[in-house]
Amino acid sequence: MFAAKNFFLAGKAPYLGPATVEYLVIAGGGGGYIGGGGAGGYRTASGFSVSSLSGGNAVTVTIGAGGGAAGNGNDSVFSSITSAGGGGGAAGGAASSGGSGGGGTYGSGSGASGNTPSTSPSQGNPGGNGSGASGGGGGGAGGGGGTAPSTHVGGTGGSGATFAGVTRGGGGGGGGTNQGSGGPGGSGGGGNGRNDGTAGEAGGLNTGGGSGGNASGLASAANGGSGIVIIRYTDTFANITTIGAGLTYTGPVTSGGYKTYTFTAGTGTVTF
Repeated sequence: MFAAKNFFLAGKAPYLGPATVEYLVIAGGGGGYIGGGGAGGYRTASGFSVSSLSGGNAVTVTIGAGGGAAGNGNDSVFSSITSAGGGGGAAGGAASSGGSGGGGTYGSGSGASGNTPSTSPSQGNPGGNGSGASGGGGGGAGGGGGTAPSTHVGGTGGSGATFAGVTRGGGGGGGGTNQGSGGPGGSGGGGNGRNDGTAGEAGGLNTGGGSGGNASGLASAANGGSGIVIIRYTDTFANITTIGAGLTYTGPVTSGGYKTYTFTAGTGTVTF
């Protein structure tokens, strides 16, 4: 008869942490210019394995910063999961692809593709096209950016997506002219676009939202929103063992049957 197996290895204490976790990984949003910035890549799933009977299972966590004017956001990472920074909104040339794509420039400039590099499920959506003198909206986690509806009015930023009741990952609104208006940012931290002479609104902090554009293409356009990493698991399991000093976080917050850790800045390792 086989000896009964237990959770002890080489005399070590049993591993009491979770076998799997649910995660949300959002990258930094793209910076707007004329087109709105695209939202940072948005990836979430449950059942992600972190089990190790002997403990000591360390994984990397990195929170991506938002991009500057027309610049892509920075990637966010949890273990093997990487969400791509949002694409920058178009300036005089093409918009940039990314987790979600940046909005296009004036004169029917095309919005950039989202879900770049490709993931399944998709981590984002494309930006909208410019029109006349206005820019398209940046793509969002929940929908594509809107095409500028008229010569002087910017496109609407793409909508965000919802995790645990909170919406994040909105695209930035496209820039309009002083004869019209900028497009509204997408739900979930997308910055509003502005008209001539006023910089677009920044993406929301820790939402991965893209920043809004402005039709004059101000170099002072605001940054995209920073990203976030959220990890949660059933509250019957032990707390995370070690969190690196380079990470800013809150948790564990115990509610609704889960322990939740929310990482808002930095890079470091987490040991389950």
